Amino acid sequence: MRHTKPARRTLTALLATTLLAGGVLLGQTATAEPAAAKTVTCNVTKLRADARKERDRAARLKRDGAPAEARKALAHADALEHRAKQCADADNNSRPPLWK
Repeated sequence: MRHTKPARRTLTALLATTLLAGGVLLGQTATAEPAAAKTVTCNVTKLRADARKERDRAARLKRDGAPAEARKALAHADALEHRAKQCADADNNSRPPLWK
C-alpha cells in the first residue's frame, strides 16, 4: 500500500492546480467588459463614398489593362457597399429599450 501515497499526492496537486486556474479564469470573466457594451458606429455616407472611389479605381485599372487588380478593387467596393447596407439596416431596424 506504499504506492498509493505518491498517486494521492499527485491527484491532490492536480486538483488544486485545476481549481486555482479555474478561479483565475472565472475572476477574469466576471470583471471583463462585455463585448456588447462597446458601441459600434458606422458612417454610411463615408462607406458609400469609399465604395464609389473603389469602383472608379477599378474602372481605371480595367482601362489600363490590369484586370486582376480591377477585380480586387470591385470586390472591395462590393464589401464596402455591403457594410454600408448592414449599417443602414441596423440604424433603421433598431428599437430603443423598453424602459425608455
